[in-house]
Amino acid sequence: MTRLTIVLLGLLLLAACSNPASDTSKAVTGTAAPVSSPAAAAGEKYRITPANSKIEFVGSKVTGSHHGRFEKFSGEIDYAGVPEKSRVSISIEMNSVQTEEPDLTKHLQTPDFFDVAKFPQATFVSTEIKAGGDKGDSHTITGNLTLHGVTKSVTFPATILVTPEAITVGSSFSINRRDFGINYAGVANNLIRDEVVLTLHVRATK
Repeated sequence: MTRLTIVLLGLLLLAACSNPASDTSKAVTGTAAPVSSPAAAAGEKYRITPANSKIEFVGSKVTGSHHGRFEKFSGEIDYAGVPEKSRVSISIEMNSVQTEEPDLTKHLQTPDFFDVAKFPQATFVSTEIKAGGDKGDSHTITGNLTLHGVTKSVTFPATILVTPEAITVGSSFSINRRDFGINYAGVANNLIRDEVVLTLHVRATK
């Protein structure tokens, strides 16, 4: 085996083992906060659907990464004139999870991971939207995320753009699966990275 071949194999191994969350903003997780936003509740409604938006994720282990998405969800942005006074809410059907591997998709639905029979939905409701965000994003969103039967406050950066036609929200950040009680039983759990990268592509329309 030549020196060049060894170097190339080493680079490929490093790429396969790299952590997708390394260069991604990490969500700040804490105790769930009260949801109270009277101005947002009276705002103009912009709908979030699978036809105009995407919810994707990347999970990884020491040997590589897996990309996934959710195909069924619904939500809305209650727009109160400016993002900072508005509110976003969304509900995800957990059994709509899809990955590039059918066997992995089925496994994620079991009690080893999402346990979709016991916890059929994940929800998010924002509690605060502030101007300014990490890595050049325009805003920082805080809200209550309920996943796997656990509700936590999460704070993450996002870029929000408002036009007459739609409100777009783009964000990529990581959460710690253990914060939400997602633990694979046995020694194999130590080979699965705690960080899961969530990527949101929202284009909400009236």
